[in-house]
Amino acid sequence: MEIKVLGPGCARCQATEKNVIDACAQLNLAADISHIFDVKEFVKLGIIMTPAVIIDGKIVVSGKAPTVEELKKILSDIK
Repeated sequence: MEIKVLGPGCARCQATEKNVIDACAQLNLAADISHIFDVKEFVKLGIIMTPAVIIDGKIVVSGKAPTVEELKKILSDIK
């Protein structure tokens, strides 16, 4: 599973990345997690508002920092 966190590095974006890592750990889910900071990449990937989370090429969160519980539900629905 490939997970991309997109955001310029603000506190909400950092919290989103931490929550993604925590959610994967709690679910014992192996994932390739990366954080994209480049605004040009946001546009290429269809992201208008950050923070955003893309899982296996699908935008699952945009414009808000999801909680660990929200991410666990999203991840459970996908896997």
